[in-house]
This record gives sequence, structure tokens and C-alpha cells, in this order.
Amino acid sequence: MSEHGKVTEAHLRRRAVVYVRQSTLQQVERNVESAARQYGLTERAVALGWPAGSVTVVDEDTGRSGSTVEGRIGFKELVAEVGLGHVGLVLALEVSRFARSSADWHQLLDLCALTGTLIADADGVYSPGDFNDRLLLGLKGTMSEAELHLIRARLTGGLRHKAERGELRLALPVGLDRDEDERIVLCPDEQVRHAIERVFTLWRRVGSARQVVMELVGEGQALPRRTVGQRRIRWAPASYGAVHKFLTNPAYAGAFVFGRKRREKRVQQDGRVRVRDVEVPMAEWSVCLPEHHPGYASWDEYLATRERLRANMTCRGEGSGVAREGSALLQGLVRCGRCGRRMQVAYTGKGGAVHRYACLHGRDRLPPAKRASPSAASDWSGPSSHAFSTRSRLRGSRRQRARSMSSRNNTSSAWPVSASRSSEPSSRPSAPSASSTRASLRTAWSRARWRESSSRHSLPPSASAASSPR
Repeated sequence: MSEHGKVTEAHLRRRAVVYVRQSTLQQVERNVESAARQYGLTERAVALGWPAGSVTVVDEDTGRSGSTVEGRIGFKELVAEVGLGHVGLVLALEVSRFARSSADWHQLLDLCALTGTLIADADGVYSPGDFNDRLLLGLKGTMSEAELHLIRARLTGGLRHKAERGELRLALPVGLDRDEDERIVLCPDEQVRHAIERVFTLWRRVGSARQVVMELVGEGQALPRRTVGQRRIRWAPASYGAVHKFLTNPAYAGAFVFGRKRREKRVQQDGRVRVRDVEVPMAEWSVCLPEHHPGYASWDEYLATRERLRANMTCRGEGSGVAREGSALLQGLVRCGRCGRRMQVAYTGKGGAVHRYACLHGRDRLPPAKRASPSAASDWSGPSSHAFSTRSRLRGSRRQRARSMSSRNNTSSAWPVSASRSSEPSSRPSAPSASSTRASLRTAWSRARWRESSSRHSLPPSASAASSPR
């Protein structure tokens, strides 16, 4: 069937839409002939029988990629108009202009088949309702998506091959610049170099990123910043994020690294696909060339810095943590016997005199009702309990000592009464009453607390907990 044979009066009563798209702004600026060919499709629609007033051009997606529909307002409006039955023909220079994703392309094909809309490109006119035309359009869409993969593979392969030689031009962080021969050198600004060197000097001395920030803030030392792709340097107060970037960026250690991040896609709760860059482990870096250019630290010092920062982590329970204030001597050393994570220290009581070790990972897995109390992780005895509390052991030891002392007091103060003299009045004191028993228990409790406080001041918490009777 010829092109004109597929066009009927029902199609001509509806509009013809010419879809124009170029993937990048560079293509819009340089590939002017491609744009002229796409706009010239309006003449073809007129040649197929549509009046010039019934031909509409949709070019809102110029400069946007066809790999996804996000941000492509023109394509979404085209799909909506096709679904409403207002369009009789859609034209594009090739099917890859519509979409380079099979899901988006087949959605348009299904709507065109339901509404009887024709699709035309530089090769011919197709009816998605016809099996042979639908098969051909499906193959063209699949080839278009595969072509996008091949283009990306060729570009990535070229970049990696150039990066393996250390010649790939990457954006440099503040403090590093390029000379006339395109070699990486330290920043010629002495003030910028002094500020960055001060960060590494404080890090070697204190060994804590947050402590470095506090030192810089106390000194009133600002840190240089620079936006990616710009040469202008601005100064801002010291922050943890800035100090952490100075310490963890391998470029400051004189290394050339390619492939530190990878792109991941996740579906959000509202159904939209979110694309973000995540850091990969050091063993998975594509290219790593130490001693590539001058830096502010050596490569061995950079590796030691990474290990120290990982050991200082407290939120995930993976490292031992930085030495903090407090009387607990096992902070950063005690690990959970179930999950292996580092246990947190919590101080309770008057003036924080009593401390306990608890695994926050186990507390997060508790039911909401038991998670509300501060000692829920240690008091809950379910299968997911990860807590260890010295406070509970101290309570048990105190109660046991109090019971033993009260039993000794009762035994020594009680007077035996014989059966033969039970009816005779006696001048000896009678057996202790309930009030005297409670008083002796309170006395024993006070003595036990005094002994525990004395032993806690003289021994570490682990020793006091271990010496308590079990």
C-alpha cells in the first residue's frame, strides 16, 4: 500500500504534528542542518494532503535527551493529544526523535493503534494498527535504544582509555590549577595554599575532622571554595563538609582517579525515577594513578587518613570512634555480640554517674511501644535485643547484697523462744516487727549503694560489672 493509500479522510480531518528534537544544546548550536530537515517535514505533511493550517510543530524538547520522558513537555503533550484522538499523523525525521526508550516508544505505539493515528518518518508512513507496520516500528524502536547504548559505550571507552594514561582533563578542586603546559600544579595563590595546608597540619595533630573544624573556627580561619567549572575562588567559614572534602579527595594527595562514582536509578514512592551519583569503594575505582602531580599530602598519608576517618565514625557503629569525654572507659571498644557493631554509651542518673552500653541498631528494630523508653533496648528480652547494660547488673548486685545483709540482720536480732516458756512473760525483746525489717533493708540498701559508689570511683566500669555476683 502506498503512502497516500494509508491516509484516509478520517486522518485528514484531524491535525498533523511534526515533532522536532535535538539531544543537546551543542547539537542545537552546531547541527543546524539537522534542525532544518526536521522543520522541513511540514512540507511533507502538506504533500500527504493536510492543509498548511492543520500542521503543528512541537519543538519544546529541543536540547533534551530522548532516553527518558522527564522534562520533555512536548512529548508528553503529543502523547496526550494522540490519546484524545485529536491527531491523525505524527511525523519525525526518524523514530529515535520520539524516544530512545522502548517503554516510552511502545506507549506511543499503543495509543496510535487505539486511535488510528499514523506515524511517518523519512522512510515512509506506517499504521501501528497493521501487524507488519507495528513489527517494523517495534524493530526501529529497539534499534534506536540499542544505538544509544552503543554511543554511550564508545564515549565511555574513549574517556577511560584516555584516563588510563592520566591525560583526561578533569575538573580540579580548589588549590590545584593547570599551568601553560596543561600540567597540574599547586595553586599560585599563597593564601589559598596556606589555608589548605593548615587543614592537613591540624589533622595530623588532632586526628579528628570535627576537631579540625573547631580549631579553624577558633582561629577565625576561612577556607577557599570554588564551584565546579569556574575559576573564581570565594572564601567561607570552615565547615565539616569542606574539611572532609579536603581530607578525602585523592587529588590533594597527588593522585589521578577516574571512576570514583557511579550512577544509580531508584524508583521513588510517587513513581518517579531518581538518578543520583554514589561513591564506590576504592577497590572498584576504574583508574588510580598515585604520584601523578604535586599534592598537599602523600599517598600513604591519604590511605591512613581514610582509615582514621572510618574508625572515627559513630553513626553507623563501624569504627571505634574518637575519644570523647565521660567516665566510661570502654567507649569505642565494646561491640555487640549479635551484630558486631560498636555499642553506644549513654549516661543516666544524677550528674550522669551511671552509664550503660547499648546497640542502637538493635533499638531501631524494636517495636514502637518498646522503643519509646530510653532503656528499651536493654530491658527488652526479645530475639532482636542487642543491648548490654551495666546499670542492670549494678541493680542486680545491689539487690542481692541487700538481701544477704538483711537476712544476716534478721538472724542475729531474732530471739529464740522455747515451747515450755512461751506462755510466761519475758523481759527480753520480742522478734523484730515489719517496720524494723524495712528499716534494716533500707540500711542495707544504703550500705550497698555506698560500697558500689566507692568501688566505681576506684575501679573501671568493666571491673565493677565483672566483680558483681552472677
